[in-house]
Formats: sequence, structure tokens, C-alpha cells
Amino acid sequence: MDAFFDEIGELTGQRNAIDARLVEIAAEIDRDGLWGATGARSLTSLVAWKTGVSPRNAEVMVAVAHRLEEFPRCAEAMREGRLSLDQVGVVAEHAAEGSDEHYAQFAECATVTQLRTAVSLEPKPDPEPKPQPPRSISKTTHDDGSTTYKIRLPKLEAAKVDAALASHQDALVADWKRDHDNDSAAGSNGGASGPVCERVPPVPQPFPNGVDAFMSLVDAGWDSDVERRPHGQHTTVVMHLDVEHDTAALHLGLALTDDERAYLLCDATCELWLEKHGQPIGAGRSTRTINRRLRRALEHRDRCCVVPGCGATRGLHAHHVIHWEDGGVTELHNLVLVCPYHHRLHHKGGITITGPADRLVVTDAAGQPLTNRSLARPPTTPPPN
Repeated sequence: MDAFFDEIGELTGQRNAIDARLVEIAAEIDRDGLWGATGARSLTSLVAWKTGVSPRNAEVMVAVAHRLEEFPRCAEAMREGRLSLDQVGVVAEHAAEGSDEHYAQFAECATVTQLRTAVSLEPKPDPEPKPQPPRSISKTTHDDGSTTYKIRLPKLEAAKVDAALASHQDALVADWKRDHDNDSAAGSNGGASGPVCERVPPVPQPFPNGVDAFMSLVDAGWDSDVERRPHGQHTTVVMHLDVEHDTAALHLGLALTDDERAYLLCDATCELWLEKHGQPIGAGRSTRTINRRLRRALEHRDRCCVVPGCGATRGLHAHHVIHWEDGGVTELHNLVLVCPYHHRLHHKGGITITGPADRLVVTDAAGQPLTNRSLARPPTTPPPN
């Protein structure tokens, strides 16, 4: 075992020194703002992409990179191989300013768990005045199949919700009273002169409560949403195009660049108006470029942003590989999902996306193809001492 432990100690020290150098490189990239030219959404995304580590490990590395100047002794201990990235990461993510010397000594004889405990026991500074509580919503599913929603809203937005719920509950109560009065009238008429016939009593409807008002609000919003956004997005482009000068401008807005025009037209509801000498002379019909069924197929195929190294899954845009205004068809083979960041970056020229979708090629501004592979390769030099 002694021989194994000696080798483990040597290799661990080398790994710590390598991690220290990776942190320094990340700090230099961040300081010079170079990560934005790579097509990555953030420095953390770049580190995870190019080193092949998990997003969480990349967060730790970036946290250390951001505080290298605050913790020079801890950084030096990692550079010498005495502290691991995880140990210094706990300090960088949670320790207070001015504690570098203390943790540089303590970390050498403490586990990562002990470091976390020590940092959590640090005296906390006096709290600043509390800001407005952030908006939040949580969902809890119970064993019986029911669900509890918990929503936290600022005062003004809460007042808006209260007013909406009150309005819907008033409407439900009015309907309930009308139905109740009609049932009572029908019952009294049934007891008038004439043959007595059997009548099935109506099923009594419960008096509307707050939950009924909430579901009415959801139903109304859903119906409106389906009618207004059948393609899953929420952008309607009203744009004026000068065919003689090849310029475009938003309705009641500023002129658009070519990139902005192409970006907005990727997945939107478009309505064509024809003008002559500033006067409308006709209008084309509203055209939905991406319908709900096509959107579902696109989400099932791509799952996430198709730009290598990204992996975003929320708020994705449907992008035409061959742009819609250039004659690109709105069919699955010409559509890919991209996150808003990379969608804007593409239309600004930061990255290029060419297809078809099943043989997609993404290149950076220099024309170099982007792949999901990390930069790891067999080393050609000995590890640091």
C-alpha cells in the first residue's frame, strides 16, 4: 500500500498543479473577454465544453478564477500541488474577503466536507436592507396525485392577480346564480296544474370558490394563447420593406439591420402589406411560419440547442438553416432549435449554421467548425513537477 499511496500522492499533486494552470488560463480568458469570441454562452460553458468536465466542476473552476487575486496563497498552494481544486473551490465560492492566509493553512489538513463546515460557521456581516423579494413559483406533487402550487409575487403584481381572480370569480358566481334561479323556476313550474310527471332533480353545482376562479383564469389564458401563438412563440413582426432601397423598419419603430430582420423572421407571424408612395395599397394574408405539429417534431428531434457546447433546453427558437426570406422552406429538414443567445449570435455573424439539419455544420467567426468534443488529447510533455 505504501507504494500505491506514494504514487497517488505524486499523481494527485500533478493533477492539482494542472488544475491550477487551467484556472489561470480561465482567468486570463475572462480578463481579456476572449470567451465571447468562441460561440460559448459564458466562461463556465466554455470551460465545461473545452475541458470535458461537468457544468458543476466548471462552475468551481470559474469561481476560483474570479477570486485568484483575493486568495493568492490558496492559489499558490494549488499551483504547488498541495491543495485540490475542490478545496480551493469551497473557499472561492463561500469564504469572506481577507481569509486567504487562514484557509491556506487550514485547507491542507482538512477535507472538503470540513472546509464547507468551517466556511458555513464564519461570522456573517450585518445584512443589508432586504431588496424586493424575487418572484418565484414552486410545484409539489403529492402521493394522491394532487398538486400544490406556491407563488410569490411583488405587491403590485400580486394586486394584478387578485384583481384577475376576483373578476373571474364574480363571473362564475353570476353564472351560478343564473343557473340556480333557472332551476328553481323550472321546479316551481313543474308543480303547476296538469298531470304530475316525474322529474329528475338537477345535480346541485357547488358555489364557485377561489380555485374555480383560478382555473377559469388559466382556461381563458390558454384559449387566448392558442389563438394568438399557435406556433409556440410570441413574436409578431410588423415590418415595412422598401423594395427599391432594400431597407426595412418595424411598424412604429426604427429601421432594422439585415441581421435583425432575418432574426425576427425565423419564427414569427408575418403579415404582408403593400405600399406605394407611403400609402397602403393592399395587404397579404397572415402566415404562420411554424405550426404546432412541426414545432413538436422539432423539439423531439433536437431536444436542446444544436450549437456544440451549449445544451440549453429552455426558451429555444426555431431557426431556418436557409433563411425564410432567402427562399428556405419551413420544413423539418431546414429547421433547427437554437437558444436565444446563439440565435442572435448567428444573425450577427458570430457563428454560421449550415445544413441540412441532419448534417449540420456550425462554424465560428473564423470559419472553424465547432464540435462537442473537448480539447483533451494524449499529453506530449511531462506533467508539471
